[in-house]
Amino acid sequence: MTFRNNQLLRGTIAISFSAILWGFDGVVLTPRLHNLDVSWVVFVLHAFPFLLMNLFLFSEYKNLKSFVKQDYIMLLLIGLFGGAIGTVSIVKALFLVNFEQLSVVVLLQKLQPIFAIILAAILLKEKIGKHFLLWASLAIVASYFLAFGISIPHLSSDENIIQAALYAVLAAFSFGSSTVFSKKLLQNHNFVTATFFRYGFTSIILLIFVLLSGSYSDFFNTTQFNWIFFVIIGITTGSGAIFIYYYGLRRVKAIVATISELLFPISAILFDYIFNDSLLSPIQIVSALVMVFSIIRLSNLKN
Repeated sequence: MTFRNNQLLRGTIAISFSAILWGFDGVVLTPRLHNLDVSWVVFVLHAFPFLLMNLFLFSEYKNLKSFVKQDYIMLLLIGLFGGAIGTVSIVKALFLVNFEQLSVVVLLQKLQPIFAIILAAILLKEKIGKHFLLWASLAIVASYFLAFGISIPHLSSDENIIQAALYAVLAAFSFGSSTVFSKKLLQNHNFVTATFFRYGFTSIILLIFVLLSGSYSDFFNTTQFNWIFFVIIGITTGSGAIFIYYYGLRRVKAIVATISELLFPISAILFDYIFNDSLLSPIQIVSALVMVFSIIRLSNLKN
């Protein structure tokens, strides 16, 4: 096996493993914090790992001297989209469904390759296949049936599902954007530096938000049970998964990363069944398969 192929394999395995960790987090861990305000939850999930990183990676601050304007812009965009908007959106979506159809929310988030491909073409100069519009449209149509089945949603009775679906799509856009911004940043910096400052910038953005919104008051509502889950998430599926993800992302193309990340929804469906005894309906299963197939076709065209 050549060095290049070995790097590709290691990168793919790393991203795949981090995707499985996120699937476990989305179904089993984060929903257990539903008694708290979303912005407070996301802030702690970033601030705690960042404070912990400072104990071991304080020397990373010296890299600020080598940062150029583009690096700061990329970090700000990663923190804003991948950290703040994306994470707040997906956590809000998970809280809205109240432990029901968690895997649906996670699957909808996987529309992110559509946005990642578009932005990769713009920022990374990667070419888009000529049939992109066809497969992207099919994935979007399938996502509708995944969320609502064959029935027409009603604003009164399906309000939470509609909101959760919209938040999941917003998360897909945000995370898709962040993947490309991260790839841009990793062209000049290693995965440790990228992870450290991603959490730093995100923590600052979210700190400003929780102070302005007043959600910091949820500190007094945070139970011992909540803190235990904050620690578990922060070390494992949070910063731990991001470290592994960036390690892999540096070794593969942005489009290969989107394919590897499909293990996120696949594992989420499995964990949703194991821990919550939740199964998709036949129409949702078909829709999920069509959506995933369309995303794979998109990536194949891209390659």
